[in-house]
Parts: sequence; structure tokens; C-alpha cells
Amino acid sequence: MRYKIANDARPQVNALLAAAALGLALWFVPYAWVLAYPFKLFVTFIHEGGHALAALLTGNSVRSLSVAFDTSGLTETLTPQGSYFSQMIISSAGYLTAIGFGALLLWLVRRRVKARVVLVGSAAIIAALTAVFGFVVPLTNFSFSPFTVVSGAIITAGLLAAAKYAPPRARNFLVSFLAVQCVLGALYDLRNLFLLSAGTDAPTDAVNMANIFPAWLWPLSTSVFWAVFWIAVSLVIMSLALRCYAVCREKPVQQDLPFEDSPLEV
Repeated sequence: MRYKIANDARPQVNALLAAAALGLALWFVPYAWVLAYPFKLFVTFIHEGGHALAALLTGNSVRSLSVAFDTSGLTETLTPQGSYFSQMIISSAGYLTAIGFGALLLWLVRRRVKARVVLVGSAAIIAALTAVFGFVVPLTNFSFSPFTVVSGAIITAGLLAAAKYAPPRARNFLVSFLAVQCVLGALYDLRNLFLLSAGTDAPTDAVNMANIFPAWLWPLSTSVFWAVFWIAVSLVIMSLALRCYAVCREKPVQQDLPFEDSPLEV
């Protein structure tokens, strides 16, 4: 069964391709990373928010969530000893939430949800993470992170300003660019995770995942396996999102008949 780009999706596909080209260019053009910096922080917020949400959904608590100046992040969760299922969900949630959020943005655009609504919704997510983990949670454990609060407030204000003042085409492009940053950023981070897992013993989500399993359960007890596994899952999510976003099933003009038509006799 053949698939092709839906006619009504062609303008959106063009915007997506332009956003992807710009995103890749910002990675390789010298000093252009400054322009992509706020979007990388946005992806970090989504990544860490995924860890926090997974912890809450599995009945655990979050001790802190912080975003650093170098765009790295840290979420500390409190899970009972032996809660292996919770630890697996929490460790996997970061990268998969980031790419899943990018896929969700693509799906919302494809469903013609207004870009203004998507931007306001994204701003609400960042604002909630900033308020809860920048102000409320630090009141109980004194883990205040000034950069998390400042960056979260700036990103929230920027998204709201774009939703209110940017022209429609600019808003649509911004949503596509956010989706591309989430998807490509997650894949790029997973690439770095694989390199770290293969060459170092740096503490990562993959190491946390591998530590859940005993050594005799190889390769589940290796961080490289989980890095590769998350890359594979991310590619599946991305391919499904792109298919739902851009293609339609080509239907035959006329259904096949069980027998050939015979001429009418008169």
C-alpha cells in the first residue's frame, strides 16, 4: 500500500523542513548556538519534567528539579528501595518525553490546532515546572536554583509574547521549530549518551537503568544497551509522528471488481 504527502499538509511540511534546516544550521554555524540556546533550555525543561511526571505517576515524590547554564538538568526523585518498576519508568522518561513532546507538537499542527494555543500550552508547562520546582518544592528542602527560575520565567514570557504578538506564519514556524528542537535535541542527546555509555562511567540515566539489573542479566545490566534501546524507541516515535503529520494513504480510484464487466446485450 503506497503513501504520499497529503495535499493539505504540503505547507506544513515546507515549514517543518525549513525549521529542520535552520535547526541543523544553528548546530554547525560558528556562534549560532546562541540563537538556539533558549530552545535547548526548553528541551531540558521538558526532559526533566518527564522524569518528574514519571515519578509522580508511579506514586513517588520529587525532591528537586533544576536546569543548569550549560543546558544540562537534574531531577532528584525519592523512590523506595526495591521499586524497580518505578526506577525503570523514571529513568526512561526523560529522553522519551522530550521526543514524545516533539511528536505531540507535530500532531497538533497536523490537526490544525492553532499555533497560539500550542504556544500558550507550552508556556503553561514551563511556568508550572518553574513555579513548583523553583519556588514551592525549595521551601521544604532548601534546593533553590536561581537559574532554573530565571530561565523558566524568560522562556515562559517569550512563548506568551510570541503567542500574542507574532504574526500567524511566525507562530506556525515557531511551533514547528520547537517540535524539531525537541526531536533532534533528544536524538542528539541520546547520541551523546551512547558515547558516554561506551567510553566512560559517567552517571547518566542509562547507568541508572543498568544498575537496576544484576550483572548476570547481560545486556540489560549495561548502559550501552539502554542507550541503544532508547534511540530505537525514539526513532519509532519520530517515524510514526512524521507519517501521521505528512502522509496519507493513496486510495484506488475504483474498487476492484470480482469479475470483468461484460458489455450489455440489447
